[in-house]
Amino acid sequence: MKTARMGSVARAAGMGLAVAAAFGYFSVGAANADTFVALPGGHISQTLGDGTVANVAITGESANINPSLNGTPLSRNAWTSGHASVDLSGGSAKDPQTATKLVVGYIVGCQVDLSSGMTAGADVTGSTDLTADSPSVTTTGDGSTTLTLAAGQAKVLKLLDLESADDYGNESHNPHQKVTGPHQSVTWHNETFAVDGCGGYAQARSFAQAKVYTASSIGYVTVWGKPFSIG
Repeated sequence: MKTARMGSVARAAGMGLAVAAAFGYFSVGAANADTFVALPGGHISQTLGDGTVANVAITGESANINPSLNGTPLSRNAWTSGHASVDLSGGSAKDPQTATKLVVGYIVGCQVDLSSGMTAGADVTGSTDLTADSPSVTTTGDGSTTLTLAAGQAKVLKLLDLESADDYGNESHNPHQKVTGPHQSVTWHNETFAVDGCGGYAQARSFAQAKVYTASSIGYVTVWGKPFSIG
């Protein structure tokens, strides 16, 4: 189940996620995991130029790791759960123009050291805008999302896929919801992805990036979870 706690209404097509009133729900099948990994999550606090303090956190994080059903050493599955939040205080936190976008997901790599938060060939640390339509994979909600990775490769897996109409009435997809106010959070449970084609060790690492809009500034604050092995 994935729950988005937000301040407006949206729908995530292709995932079965609906946000209504302030909650959305997403379900996948139960995992028959071989290895349970409790993860410490992470927290970061940064002060923006106008004095607004942004606290971004990942809590309650865990992963269940099990071999792929096809039984080959090149494939394995991960079932992940956690909670990400952004809370603003001071400065422009209570200004009616203040808003946030929150992108949550995982960096998944094959024979790549994810301890620095780097993907192969792409820097996703610091002020990089993870809300943009950069090369990435988004969960679909129709079972396991499969990431095909060769040695030295890594991909960004974004957990949300919110559908809305653009200015011309066409379907548009975003990995975030823009929410007015000082708080926003997303909870996911048994969100699953598979790694295929990786003959070496595979790793994953969670992230939550808040993009904060105030009347006088735009800031990015990113927190990283602890890397964990997928086998």
